[in-house]
Amino acid sequence: MDVMSTRVFLELLAREASAAEFEGPVLAARAAGADAATLAELEEAKLAALRVRALLRRRARREAELSALFDTAGDLAGLRDLDAVLEAIVRRARQLLGTDAAYMTLHDPERGDTWMRVTDGSVSAKFRALRLAMGAGLGGLVAQTATPYSTADYFADERFRHKADIDEAVIEEGLVAILGVPLKLGTRVIGVLFAANRSVRPFTQDEVVLLGSLAAHAAVAIDNARLLQETRNALEELSEANLQASARSSAVERAALAHDRMAGLVLRGGGIEDVAAVVTEVLGGALVVLDDAGRPIAGDAAELEAGLPARGPGSRSGNTGEGTGRGGGGGRRGRATVAAVVAEAARSSRALGRTVRRGNLLVASVDVGAEPLCTLVLRAEERVADTDQRILERAALVTALLLLFRRTVAEAEGRVRGELLDDLISRPALDGLAERARRVGVELDDAHVVVVARHGEGRERAGFWASSQAALNHGLAAQRGDEVVLLLPGDDPGKLARRVAAELSASLGHPATAGACGPVRGPAGVGAAHREARRCADALIALGRAGDGASAAELGFVGLLVGEGRDLEAFLSSTLGPVLDYDARRGTALVRTLTAYFGTKGSLSRTAEALHIHVNTVTQRLERVAQLLGPGWQAPDRALEVQLALRLHRLSGR
Repeated sequence: MDVMSTRVFLELLAREASAAEFEGPVLAARAAGADAATLAELEEAKLAALRVRALLRRRARREAELSALFDTAGDLAGLRDLDAVLEAIVRRARQLLGTDAAYMTLHDPERGDTWMRVTDGSVSAKFRALRLAMGAGLGGLVAQTATPYSTADYFADERFRHKADIDEAVIEEGLVAILGVPLKLGTRVIGVLFAANRSVRPFTQDEVVLLGSLAAHAAVAIDNARLLQETRNALEELSEANLQASARSSAVERAALAHDRMAGLVLRGGGIEDVAAVVTEVLGGALVVLDDAGRPIAGDAAELEAGLPARGPGSRSGNTGEGTGRGGGGGRRGRATVAAVVAEAARSSRALGRTVRRGNLLVASVDVGAEPLCTLVLRAEERVADTDQRILERAALVTALLLLFRRTVAEAEGRVRGELLDDLISRPALDGLAERARRVGVELDDAHVVVVARHGEGRERAGFWASSQAALNHGLAAQRGDEVVLLLPGDDPGKLARRVAAELSASLGHPATAGACGPVRGPAGVGAAHREARRCADALIALGRAGDGASAAELGFVGLLVGEGRDLEAFLSSTLGPVLDYDARRGTALVRTLTAYFGTKGSLSRTAEALHIHVNTVTQRLERVAQLLGPGWQAPDRALEVQLALRLHRLSGR
């Protein structure tokens, strides 16, 4: 077939044709009477083009989502009109999710229900004036439980308490599929953000997460508007309480300045360390940022020790933990551990939705879906005013957003790298592999090593660890069943296998076994290297070396023998068992003598020299071996089995 006949798929990709148009070239070739081979080649090219089209559309959608989130952050940094910001968020929610309508309801504390605040795409006046009681309808259930809910067909869904006035408004608006996520400040729900369709449509988990991110921005906008209003009130009361208003105004201005600077950092691509620097510059003291497991990711945890309250008789810690620790030998009783105090304070902060004080420590923690995301701990050099604590809370929220962005980008990049490695293993002849690798910073023509790590439990944690390693080392990683596969730059497979086994074992808390093969260059050798690395990992497990790492070259032909599930113990017992048992019972050195004998190509004199014994002693030991193994043990076939058993015995460390 002429090469030009497949270029039509590239032209379809270039002009962003619909999926149906990719059938055209195949149908045209069939109508023209093309042979089976030509049709098969066109079909394969069509499928590859459709995969590329799907990948491009996913990336374009992800870029649009991230761009919208950054645009929203920019709006917050320059917040002047709350209505304009909320309308922009609702409009973006409708555009990004591709729904017919989007709207937002806010909680009314006086009436105990929620009311329609902003709509986009709505045509019904009754719907725009709707109020939802707590627990009524989908929106009332979201507001009551603080949990996202979605339905592909609202009126067929029995999970929600249907009320006549709500259903009538929904019918008048023509809505069928509805997704709602809570607007939360800490643990308090202040409203609900919705996306809705006028036909049956299921909502994906990615869409739920995206709408939740926009809801978080909306909650920040509403809270910021409240802070700005508090600033105006303080300025209006300046004449009546000049000193108090001045202090409050200064604190609010610091908070606004700090928030603007932190928002600007996000827009300029700043990191968590930059946010921490802003907080310490404004509030003073030392700041430590902890991840979801309580591990420091910025700052020095040792800085917090001096801020802990002393425990013991005479200390006035009370419920707030603000003891002086000066009386009754409190210092001798010991100071509470940093980890315990911070962990307890972080739980309280997430439950209360505000900063918690413990001695000179201020703790602000943020969670997502009831799971902790990050905690900021400030050791203040002097008492920090309550209003200034809002700066720490804003910093915690900005840090959480940065971590969420980082996680989203890492997950997207990890999927791209994993799909590419899967293709290299199973379809190395696929077009465009080198270019796809180059886009993620991997040069396939350079030397690479394939590592297969068997890890057992902890599949999700192992996959995250492998993705991180691939991103840091400009390689690729994929999760395949109970193993992770890595393609890493390098030319020493044994060294890489041992490093992967050690680091993955430490991350999981139980042994991970790694086999490696390489180096390989180009896509063609990756599949074979993967199979060899798997056999190597199987061989290590069969040899009783779980938790270790080695290359195929280091195991040699042993991997071929034991890599397919053969019984190592049975083979050793049937081939060399009597000699091993004899040595174990009598403390002799028959195994050592046999190893030296085969190593000198059957020379008695050289064996004696190697062992530093008399030739007659060698002869006597070999006669004992003959008695134990039976006649013919030196015949070529038997001798090969004996040498193999000796090698396996040595490799297994027995």
